[in-house]
Amino acid sequence: MKVTRLAEARPYEAKAHFAMTGLRLQGAEAGPCDFATLGLSHFLPGGGAESSASAVEKLYVVVTGEITIITDAGETVLGPMDSCRLAPGQRRSILNRSNLPASMLVILPAG
Repeated sequence: MKVTRLAEARPYEAKAHFAMTGLRLQGAEAGPCDFATLGLSHFLPGGGAESSASAVEKLYVVVTGEITIITDAGETVLGPMDSCRLAPGQRRSILNRSNLPASMLVILPAG
């Protein structure tokens, strides 16, 4: 078993993100995991990620606050314990339009 305590989680850089701090909980820099990486993203009010697409699918789970996910199909606001899947190649941007910080788990395939 590999335990990562939140107090010991290491920050990581996420390309094209702003007013956001990412912490790696499992996989990649946090240690070996064969199937996925797990990150915890903390978005300040006004924070987010620019529109981009990834070659891999992504899963998002909002833990606290509200996050707006914008795709070519429209906008969706996710609240605590709401989740979404983004297909490979699907463009998205992320915005925290609230006046409170928001936190979101990010799950990506390992690799």
